[in-house]
Amino acid sequence: MQRFAAVAPLTLLAATAWAGPFTADPLVLISGPSPLAACIADNVAGQPGTNFLGSEVEPSVDINPTNPANLVAGYQQDRWSNGGSRSLVASVSFNAGVSWSQVIIPGITLCAGGTAANGGDFHRATDPWVSFAPNGDVYFFSLSLDIEPPAGSPGGNGKNAMFVSKSTDGGLSWSAPIKVAEDLNPRFLNDKNTITADPGDARFVYAVWDRLQSPMGAVINPENVFGLGFKGPAMLARTADGGQTWEPARSIYDPGANSQTIGNQVVVLPDGTLVDAFNEILGFKNSDKGAKFDFNFSLIRSSDKGLTWTHGPAIRAAKMQPMSLLRGSSVVDPDTGAAVRTGDIIPEIAVDRSLASPGHGNLYAVWQDARFSGFTHDDIAFVRSTDGGFTWSAPIKVNLTPTALPAGNQQAFTPMVRVAADGTIAVTYYDFRNNTSDPSTLPTDAFIVHCHPSTSVSCTNAADWASETRLTPTSFDLSRAPVARGFFLGDYTGLTVDGNRFVPVFIQAGPAAGTSDAFATHAGP
Repeated sequence: MQRFAAVAPLTLLAATAWAGPFTADPLVLISGPSPLAACIADNVAGQPGTNFLGSEVEPSVDINPTNPANLVAGYQQDRWSNGGSRSLVASVSFNAGVSWSQVIIPGITLCAGGTAANGGDFHRATDPWVSFAPNGDVYFFSLSLDIEPPAGSPGGNGKNAMFVSKSTDGGLSWSAPIKVAEDLNPRFLNDKNTITADPGDARFVYAVWDRLQSPMGAVINPENVFGLGFKGPAMLARTADGGQTWEPARSIYDPGANSQTIGNQVVVLPDGTLVDAFNEILGFKNSDKGAKFDFNFSLIRSSDKGLTWTHGPAIRAAKMQPMSLLRGSSVVDPDTGAAVRTGDIIPEIAVDRSLASPGHGNLYAVWQDARFSGFTHDDIAFVRSTDGGFTWSAPIKVNLTPTALPAGNQQAFTPMVRVAADGTIAVTYYDFRNNTSDPSTLPTDAFIVHCHPSTSVSCTNAADWASETRLTPTSFDLSRAPVARGFFLGDYTGLTVDGNRFVPVFIQAGPAAGTSDAFATHAGP
């Protein structure tokens, strides 16, 4: 899966922009011992790779618009080293995150009650994404897969399918999953899915992902989405009746041969226009042995609720330039050089839909980018569009990682972005600012930085982002995280909004090697 005045007035504007510091509530553990520990249908010993029992990674979270005390977070449970997890779990709260209950998402793997009869006879699941509809229904989108190709095939992928589950009681119980796409041909892999319930119409829900096609006979790693010789169009499955039925999955954008999309996410503008944003990876040969891929923050639009989409090339808003364009892993342990797997090629997007906000209708996006450091390490890039995605501001750095540190300790990664009811924009990320010289540990922390747009503050200048809050009271040791092509917390974290406060959900490595847990907090004024 792995590559643009005076001091006093600026200070005054920055103060207006961020309107004082955030405070963060104490962290709440939302996961716990693996609820899959007793599962015997999924034979761990008979599968390739290493399973990290008791690990949770890659959370997604959303809040019920009809009951803000109701939060649902999804995550991978018991991560494998070579792809996927034993199954997916939802943590559910009905008291605004004070306490949480764990619910296994049923039917998507053998460990979750899937069988050949109900179509859920998969050994693994991954890529959880959660979205509430405006009527309080909540959708859970996931990828189920087998890691090994069919017997007798020349190589490639195991069978894989996209499932949508629905809850009408705030996440306590879930419908039988609906299979919206499946591939049995080892040449194809569905990957990196997200789901968006239309906030203006509960009938419509949009599920998007990329579908990777490999050359005949190629032996590929199911998690390696690079691909000279590959194709990876953006796919859509849509419901127009609140999830009762789903239209057949179809391609909505194809960048062509040797290229792909990844990280597709749909947001809905206040006028109902859909925007699907993604990393458009264009593959090419480079005789100087430099970067062989061109990463682009790109998007397409639909004005008819996903029936038709932008014709011709996508809007290529900006170059994405993470360190993974230049080396195998975008982020590495500063002391040992060990790989850290992050969301380096996944852009994140948010829209301001609040009528009370000065940024009403604006789009915001973030990703990891090395341009600000002269390509010594990744920082967090931010861009804004005020015209529905047609034009964008130049990328700026928004993470406030101290710059008087060794370059390795300045690495910032896996950002998320959301917008509060008053228009405040917040971005979360991890970094290594508290790392020590001890090569046996990798102290890591999570942070949230914010900006409040106004008539005088655009949030498109780095000086506008002047307030940062630490989310982790103490550093955690990332070197104890599960390993999946590097120390792994997930390709994304969770972030949602409760009025004018933000609800980050993120992962910390546990006390024992190969373990991790999901935590939540509230941060805001």
